Parts: sequence; C-alpha cells; structure tokens
Amino acid sequence: MSKAIELALPLVQQPVTITDLIKHYGQRLFTFIKKQVKVTEDAEDILQDVWYQLSRQANIEDLQNVNSWLYTTSKNKIIDRYRKKKYSTVTENASTQDDDFAGVKEILLADTTQNPELLIFKKQFWQLMDQALSELPQNQQYAFMANEFEQKTLREIAEEDGVSIKTIISRKQYAVKHLKKVLLPLYNEFILHK
Repeated sequence: MSKAIELALPLVQQPVTITDLIKHYGQRLFTFIKKQVKVTEDAEDILQDVWYQLSRQANIEDLQNVNSWLYTTSKNKIIDRYRKKKYSTVTENASTQDDDFAGVKEILLADTTQNPELLIFKKQFWQLMDQALSELPQNQQYAFMANEFEQKTLREIAEEDGVSIKTIISRKQYAVKHLKKVLLPLYNEFILHK
C-alpha cells in the first residue's frame, strides 16, 4: 500500500478497497457535495458518479492522495452538473418556444384538397412568413431557416458559423419571438373562424 493511502486512511487496514474508502470518506464527501448543490438527490447522484469513477481506476493504490482525488473529482462533477443544467435550461426554453408553432405546422401540413379556407390561410401565412423573415437580421434568419426548414441541428449551425450553441439558440429565440408576433394573429384568427 502506498504511503499516501496509509496517511489518508490511518484506520483502514490492508488492502484498501472501494468499500473501505466509502466507509471512511462517504459521509464527509456527501456533506461537502450537499453544501454545494443543495438538492439531496443531486448530491447523491454526484457522489455515486464519484464512486463509479473511482471504481474505474486501474489501481487505487497508485493514487498519490486519495483524499485530494476524491474532493477534486467531486468538485469537477459538481461543475459538470451545473453546466449540464444550465445547458438543459437554455435548450428547453428554446424548444418551448418552438412548441407554439406546432399548431401552425399541423395546419400547414393538413390536406388542402377539400378546404378552400385552408388554402387561403396557407397563402397568407407564407406571405407573412416571407415578410417577417426578411425583417430579421441575417444571422437570426439563417438560424431559424436552417433549423426549421433544412432540419439542421442547432449544434450543426453553431459549428458552421463558428459560434457557440448558446449564440445560435439565442438567435433562433429572437427569430421565433418576432415570427410569433407577426404570425400568431393570423393563426388565432384562422382558429377562431374555423
């Protein structure tokens, strides 16, 4: 057993196992994580990730300082969790705004052969859509059109433009907001007269 592990675990006898480490560090590490994330379930998930990552180590005894490794890994997992939540919140907000267009998409894809009102609505809709898109800055227009019409992912658009995905999400959100402002009155009028 290495000197570092012996110093870090004075009460643990040879050989050092993950079970020994969990018994020795488990509660203290959980308390440390819980102070950082506040939500008990998140703290439990992070701690489980730390133990899993430790279990993936080829030889635990090769770690120079187990205590330092555990706390550093915990901090990294906490940071990863916050980044993931922040990214999820941003993308959920973007997709929530897109859901408002779901009704419009259904109408536009509906069968036109038997409904002259629907044909008129579609014609007006596309005229307004062209007008509204032309009012947008080029980068917002592209973010919306590439995602909605060309079925490119926001990540693909970000890579093409050489910007962050958050920038593309923001551009698309601005475009959606403007398009909703212009198009929803027509949509609501169509729905009310249906």
